[in-house]
Amino acid sequence: MTVPQQPARGRRPWLAPLVLLFLVLVPVVEVWLLVSVAQQIGALPTLAILIGQAILGGWLMRREGAKAWRALNESVSSGRLPGGELLDPVLIMVGGVLVMVPGFFTDVFGLIFLLPFTRPLARGLLQLFIARRAARSGIDLNVMRAKMERDTVIRGEAVPEEPTRDSAPKPPGQASDPTVIKGEIEP
Repeated sequence: MTVPQQPARGRRPWLAPLVLLFLVLVPVVEVWLLVSVAQQIGALPTLAILIGQAILGGWLMRREGAKAWRALNESVSSGRLPGGELLDPVLIMVGGVLVMVPGFFTDVFGLIFLLPFTRPLARGLLQLFIARRAARSGIDLNVMRAKMERDTVIRGEAVPEEPTRDSAPKPPGQASDPTVIKGEIEP
């Protein structure tokens, strides 16, 4: 007799069907858009637009990828912790692939990832997603950031002072009790 296994914590049984649905729907939408555009402007102009988009995507991916790679190298060589410089190459690569795949629907997302004035929006959404996932997993991003920057983090909490008879204001120059503040020590 076998005992049914409980799903592991953090598992999402709805994720696999959602990905499968996405993989089926995106090509259907792409074909529908291609046929609709071809009916409106003709097959040859539609084909020319698709070829132009692929060329544009390759050129943008090469240009923006080189800029992102230089920014990442400069950040690392100067000793700074790379932030957006770390996500930009990933977004550019995904955006380039999406633009080079034939279709109009994927081109919209590819251009959002590729163009320098829309990429910060995509990067911000990705960073928000990563931060929320980390918070749900119990990862303290402030501690991780401080460790990566080689700072010292001292965990603490505020302790409320209870008024006593001695808590009258002290004259200037006389030391008072230290206040405990929750936070990080900055260099």
